[in-house]
Amino acid sequence: MHWKFFIPASVIFLCSFVIQTDEVVCVKFPQKDCTIKTDGFGNIYVINNDEIIKYNSVGIAQKKFSTKRYGKIEFVDATNPLKILVYYKDFQQLLFLDNQMTASSDMISLEKIGYEQTSLVCSSTNNSFWVYDKQNNELLRFDSELKTLVKTGNLKRILDIEMKPNFIQEHNGYLYLNCPKEGILVFDIYGTFAKTIPLKELKEFNIVNGNVFYFENKALKEYQSLTFNTVEKKFNDTLIKTVYWQNNKFYKVYSDSLLVQ
Repeated sequence: MHWKFFIPASVIFLCSFVIQTDEVVCVKFPQKDCTIKTDGFGNIYVINNDEIIKYNSVGIAQKKFSTKRYGKIEFVDATNPLKILVYYKDFQQLLFLDNQMTASSDMISLEKIGYEQTSLVCSSTNNSFWVYDKQNNELLRFDSELKTLVKTGNLKRILDIEMKPNFIQEHNGYLYLNCPKEGILVFDIYGTFAKTIPLKELKEFNIVNGNVFYFENKALKEYQSLTFNTVEKKFNDTLIKTVYWQNNKFYKVYSDSLLVQ
């Protein structure tokens, strides 16, 4: 592996990529091309079509959740490991699971609360959640009683940009909405637009300590929000599909397995 730094000569900073242990954990997928999520405790969630398998930090399977009634699971948000969000896009349904992978809420029909074309969802603070309504080009935040806390209004008109977002994540009181042609749009918890992070053509990312981590051209890159610099770590293994940085570890995703170190 090789390191590359993209920084002005006058700037000195520390990189986040510091591995704390030589231990390697391997998780074999039940079938090829599963996706994964992690939480702050190091738990791993392997998503396989309509099933989620929870593994602990050393790769031992703990619990499983599955229902075939609503089809494929589109997205899982394990930011809060006590309230895991599960999104069934095809049926416009949401469900929350507890840390035992048991449903802790009734199925939430987004259609029944008036939003038939939501395309993105994510967890928020205080047991709330965000949705992006494709029809009206707006972000909405709901509480656990499905009362509307925030409505941004039509962002296409407000920001005068083409709104075609593909990913959403909340971190430390800010919402990050990824629009590949525009960059990452950042909003505060009240839905007020704050800034655009100039990273384009991303499919996904994760936020750690305010910095943006994303995998591109066989490298895990860190965009540092304070210095606007980017640091990257190259991976020469051509079989790697993507790499995440979480809990001071690399999560290397292959077509049939996950390696954590």
